[in-house]
Amino acid sequence: MSQPACENLPGMSSPASCIVQRGALDQLFVALHRRGYTVLGPTVREQAIVYAEIASSAELPEGWTDEQDGGRYRLRRRDDRALFGYNVGPHSFKRYQLPPEELLWSARRDAHGGLADVRPQAREAPRYAFLGARSCELHAMGILDRVLLGGAGSAAGSASASHTEETARARRTDVFVVAVQCAQAGGTCFCVSMGTGPTARGGFDIALTEILEDPQRHYFVAEIGSERGAEVMGDIAHAPAGDPERDAAGAAHERAAAQMGRELDVTDIRDLLYRNYEHPRWDDVAERCLSCGNCTMVCPTCFCTTVEDVTDLSGERVERHQRWDSCFTVDYSHIHGGPVRASTRSRYRQWMTHKLATWIDQFGSSGCVGCGRCITWCPVGIDITEEARAIRASETSPSEGASGTPLSGSASGTSPSEGASGTSLSEGASGTPLSGGASGAASGAAGDAA
Repeated sequence: MSQPACENLPGMSSPASCIVQRGALDQLFVALHRRGYTVLGPTVREQAIVYAEIASSAELPEGWTDEQDGGRYRLRRRDDRALFGYNVGPHSFKRYQLPPEELLWSARRDAHGGLADVRPQAREAPRYAFLGARSCELHAMGILDRVLLGGAGSAAGSASASHTEETARARRTDVFVVAVQCAQAGGTCFCVSMGTGPTARGGFDIALTEILEDPQRHYFVAEIGSERGAEVMGDIAHAPAGDPERDAAGAAHERAAAQMGRELDVTDIRDLLYRNYEHPRWDDVAERCLSCGNCTMVCPTCFCTTVEDVTDLSGERVERHQRWDSCFTVDYSHIHGGPVRASTRSRYRQWMTHKLATWIDQFGSSGCVGCGRCITWCPVGIDITEEARAIRASETSPSEGASGTPLSGSASGTSPSEGASGTSLSEGASGTPLSGGASGAASGAAGDAA
């Protein structure tokens, strides 16, 4: 029987809150399934915590946490039974907004060698419920929406966006979001620097803060963020949250904010990078970068794709597929005559400058949410916060660059052959983050990436 949800529902100045006991969490799955949602949430696969379809709380990563640093990701057992006691893994919900691979159309060859029976791929709009989305991921979904659906300064707002807009909008129209507020931060997190976390203030239907006071008391402080959330909460056993429960949730949020493993000074970051297109630090990072594209694969906002045509062995049938691509591949910037960005130096500069600077010109915000995935899943542990810090530090000591190399001057504009052009959308990635399994966990999943 449905019961009234938390007090002061939508229309209030802040989300209403109530308590849901651990034992009642499966009622959330039942309520969502009853409404036709497929629940996508965190689970342990191939030694990593990834997002996949799950049917009940038994599939959540109970008692697991992760340890993350540059080029390092490992799971270990916790000393409690927390369901969400981990940080973000190699997956993001981007793979459901912009699938890693998608069939666009198929056709057959006719008797004259032309194409016949061209059939655009029928697209059903799935009804997804995202369970376990962190604040940085909610921001990432909003950023990706602006890219795919059109937004500030975006070419996607024009007719050129029609090839993605309709499909992307269908995927996002009816998504139900159950956010989880972070109670801890990882070794590569810097969402506080980016203003994207660790506490979600909106963009969710329900937000949960997990509290374990002792082995006997395990509950969630639930915040209602929408009328849909209130409706679903009405099907879940709950009680009003009192001051002690709200204080416990607030303390968990503050603890996460104080535990950031990384920090990025974003003061004037756009102009800082624009002033330093020819900085010697780009040569320094190029000596370490493998151009593998892992950072773009795990990034929740990278969006570049490529299109590939394939035929069967007889040559009678053809299909066109859209797949994730990466600005770290030489072919990504290939035009007549060769690639625009032929060097690793230019490709890393393009990625980082776009993420932190030209993205602002194109879409009205930074393309980085501070999740730290690009640091964790870089095989050699390149750290975007450290690269930015080194460039900034060199400006306070102008006689030498961040790598100790005398500065030969900095350019105020782009390098025509390699520049970080705002018209080249420098994001995206293909499939899984390292060379390993389909979960995107890694080659030698969850081991040292270096």
